Amino acid sequence: MKSFQGVLYAALATLALAAPADEKIAKRATPTLYLIGDSTMAKGGGGTATQGWGVYLPYSMTGINVVNDAIAGRSARSYIDEGHFTTVAASVIAGDFVLIEFGHNDGGSLSTTDNGRTDCAGSGSETCTTTAGVVVQTYPTYLTAAAKLMTAKGAHVIISSPTPNNVCESGTCSYSASRFTSYCKIVVSNVGSNSSFVDHGQYVANEYISLGATTVDAFYPNDHTHTSPKGADVVAGQFVKGALCAKSPLAAYIKNSTASVAGTCV
Repeated sequence: MKSFQGVLYAALATLALAAPADEKIAKRATPTLYLIGDSTMAKGGGGTATQGWGVYLPYSMTGINVVNDAIAGRSARSYIDEGHFTTVAASVIAGDFVLIEFGHNDGGSLSTTDNGRTDCAGSGSETCTTTAGVVVQTYPTYLTAAAKLMTAKGAHVIISSPTPNNVCESGTCSYSASRFTSYCKIVVSNVGSNSSFVDHGQYVANEYISLGATTVDAFYPNDHTHTSPKGADVVAGQFVKGALCAKSPLAAYIKNSTASVAGTCV
C-alpha cells in the first residue's frame, strides 16, 4: 500500500500538471456539490430497508448539481487510501462545493488487527504503526490533507460532524458529541479559507430528541446506525438546517428558508 503522504502528494502534483493555469479560476455555469462520506450518506444506505441521507439532499437544493460519491464502509483513511479523494478532486473546479462527513468507521483499535479503516487516535499529527508496519494518520490529518486537495482547485469544503447513532436506543433520548465533532472543527481551523463547519450531528440529535423515542426507533429498521428512507429524509433536512443556521456559502443554493426547516439554530 502506498504511504498516505505519497498518495496525496502525487495527487496534488498530477492535478497541478494536468490543469491549465486558468482552469483554477474558471467556473461552471452551474456549480456541483460533491458528497463524500460513508453508508449513512450513500445511495442504498446500509442495505435492505435503509437509505443514506445524501439521496434526499438534492430535493432541498436549487441551481447546483449534486453528485453523491459517498461509499459504504469507508472512513477518512480508507477513502484516501483507495484513491477516492483524488478521483473526486480530478472533477472539481473553482466554484464547486465538497461536503465531507466521516466518523462511523474511523474508530476502533490498531493494537492487534487493522481493518484498513481505523484512524490513529489523536487530534494532531500523531501517527500509529500497525503490526503489519503500516503508518496510520489521525482523522484531522487525513481530512485536512483531503480538504486542501479540494480547496487547491478553488472549491469550498464543508466539514460536517458525523450523524449520531440512534440517540433514543435506550428508551430515553440523549446525545453527547463524539470526538470526531471536535476533530472536524480542528480540520476547518487547519484548512482556513474556503472551508466551513456544519454540526450535523448536533442538529440531528436535537431533532430526534424533539420527535421522541417511538418515532426515532422506527427510523432504524436493522441497527442503530443506518436509517430508513423516512429517517434519512429527516437527517438530510437537519443538514440543511445546520447549513442555513451556520450561514454556509452553500445556503445560496438551498431552497428552504431557515424558518421552514424543523428545529432551532444552535
